[in-house]
Parts: sequence; C-alpha cells; structure tokens
Amino acid sequence: MGGIMGLITLGHATECNMRNIQAWRPSKFVYRQGRLRASPDPAEVAPGSRLMAGRIAEFYHQRLPTYARGELLDLGCGQVPLFQSYRERVSGVTCIDWQHCRHEHCHLDQEWDLNQPLPVADAQFDTVILSDVLEHVTEPQQLIAEIARVLKPEGHLLLNVPFFYCIHERPHDYYRYTEFALRRFMLQAGLTVEELTPLGGSLEVMADMLAKHLQFIPLVGSLLASCVVWITQALCGLTPLKRFSGKSAEAFPYGYALVARKPAS
Repeated sequence: MGGIMGLITLGHATECNMRNIQAWRPSKFVYRQGRLRASPDPAEVAPGSRLMAGRIAEFYHQRLPTYARGELLDLGCGQVPLFQSYRERVSGVTCIDWQHCRHEHCHLDQEWDLNQPLPVADAQFDTVILSDVLEHVTEPQQLIAEIARVLKPEGHLLLNVPFFYCIHERPHDYYRYTEFALRRFMLQAGLTVEELTPLGGSLEVMADMLAKHLQFIPLVGSLLASCVVWITQALCGLTPLKRFSGKSAEAFPYGYALVARKPAS
C-alpha cells in the first residue's frame, strides 16, 4: 500500500493545519456543555456503542489538554474525530490511515498500511494518538516501535483499546490486550508508561453487552439501548458503584487507555 519510496518528512506551517480543514465536521465525538461526549447521532455511534465512546471521549477530554502539543500524528484517524479537542493545542497535524478504513479519507496526508514501517522520518512528532486502532493491527509490537521511532524525545503517545468488547471492523479485528501486554509493548519500544487506566469494569461490560443486544429489537431497540447506556452512566457517577466498577476492572476491564512518554535520551 501507499507507494512511498523510503522515508519522508511531512512538513507543516507554524499554525495548526489539516487537509481539507474546511470540510471537517464532528463525527464520533461532539462537545456538549463544554465536555467531549459520544455523538448522539446513530449514524456516527450506534446506541449500543455509546457507553464505550463516552468513556473514550472522557479520557481524551481530560488528557489532551495536558499532553497534546507541537506536531501531532493521528494514526488510524478515520474522520479525525478528536481534531476539535487538540486543534488549538498543537502547531501541526498529520493524518495517516489505511485503505480498508470504512471512513472517508478527505483529511488524510497519507494512506498507509499500519502493519508496515511508517512513512515518516525519525523524531518528527511531539504527540501521537492511536485511538481504537491497535486491536486492528496484525503486528502491534512493530507499530508501537515505529511510534517510538517517530516521537521526539519527551513526546507522548495516547492510545485506547477495548477488552471485553464485541467483534468490530470485520474482518480486521485481531486482538484484545491486557494491561500487562500494553506495558510490555511500551517497555520493548523504550517508552515509559505514565498512565494506564481501565475504561470501566463489570458494570460497564454487562451494560454494554445488554445495550448491544437490545439495539437490534425492531422499533424500540435503539430507545432501549440508549436507556441502558444513560442509566449506566448515571449509576457509575454514584460513589459506591464507581468504586465497584474500578475494583471489578482488575479482572473484568471494559477497555484501557494509556499515556506513554519517550525518554529524553
């Protein structure tokens, strides 16, 4: 894929930019009441998937203000759903995704097979985002090593992956990773884990499975799934159930989110 010979450096102007920036629209995530949330549009996020999308949105809403800076690489970017969250914090954006992505490619700087060495020179980026991608990569350790290569010293990788979650993006859904696998990937790539947090526990896993099954009931399925998600989000805001979710995530993680840093030397 791609047809690029050798390594290239993708340059940017001093202010944030993206291909066809005027055509960008919110997709998977939207801002409501000043917070990043899962889109309520079923064409963007199915009702049964809003719980996971909401957990992912919460992670990036909290972490991007701290870690997004300089030149940012959005890998497996799709419709670049996080763009609105980091556009005011970075100086440049490079978008790379593969050809079998189901989303439109109007913002891509490069179509590329993420199982192959990245078409980018060493130490080009201050920030790399890998959201909902690693489970779709057949050579995950190689991709993490490539991310470490293209990160500048003191640069950060932010990623999230599902764990107890349905098969998606068929047929390109290959793995589920424990926290131990993720830590091993980072260690072998020479990256330091600064944060590794579960996206939920047993309560979220059970609610997600119920919502995903309910959404296929004719006529009322979407409403029932939306109600399950809303009730679960409300319950998880209560301190006892929040503690239960966090404790149960040790054995039944809904997914994981991670921040890793490339050391100075």
